[in-house]
Amino acid sequence: MSDARPPQIDTTKPSIARVYDAFVGGKDNFEVDREVLRQIQELVPEAVQVGRQCRAWLIRVVRFMAGNAGVDQFLDLGSGLPTAENTHQAAQRINSEATVVYVDNDPSVAAHGRALLEENEFTHFAVADLREPDEVLNHETVRKHLDLDRPVGLIHSNTLHHVADADNPAGIMRSYLDALASGSYLAISHLHNPADGSSRAQLADESEVKFNSMMSSCFYRSREGIQELFTGLEMIEPGLVNLFDWWPDGPRLTEPSEGEFNLLGGVGRKP
Repeated sequence: MSDARPPQIDTTKPSIARVYDAFVGGKDNFEVDREVLRQIQELVPEAVQVGRQCRAWLIRVVRFMAGNAGVDQFLDLGSGLPTAENTHQAAQRINSEATVVYVDNDPSVAAHGRALLEENEFTHFAVADLREPDEVLNHETVRKHLDLDRPVGLIHSNTLHHVADADNPAGIMRSYLDALASGSYLAISHLHNPADGSSRAQLADESEVKFNSMMSSCFYRSREGIQELFTGLEMIEPGLVNLFDWWPDGPRLTEPSEGEFNLLGGVGRKP
């Protein structure tokens, strides 16, 4: 697959990558993207804090993989814009030669991905759709820079809740995991609906409707549905938990906001 001609950037419609960029306080977004953030903030005033919680979790996960787990190559799917600290920075702070391949099909991200290629010889970018594992795994950039016969850190940070049930997210994950070597790790963060009649369940229902009315599909799933994505893996302690409970950097000094309870994350190891 050639990356020579990425699709044109459309500034009239919100982009998942640019909306997340707005959530974490980035500058690579347009008014149409910021309007989505404002609408979500009407439901979840702390939406920006939730976005930052997601990014902090990602960095902790990558530090664990590159450090304790000794992983030196990463495949970050649906990576989004390189806002604030990102996978390659966290990994290469521990191992300066850790290889990172970012994958996204958003043209805004593709432009930034090409900039990364120029400044970092161990960081690469591939234009592909994460819903197509064969396309991703056989992409020339992935094949050139990752050795799939050795352990890989596979990252799905806030991506799979944009994959519809009809696209079989669990099947997609099986395809990726089947292709990875023993000792590989999978990290997933995902929007969660406890569906228990609580205020958090109501917030999940309302947020899902709001997201779907303004941009591409977004699906809050049950704990069981998210756990299914790790089928066949050994979960790393503490398992599938709220992001703020996954190996926090220090003691909690303030209570998490309601919105932060609607995200679960975990890391699994392929035996």
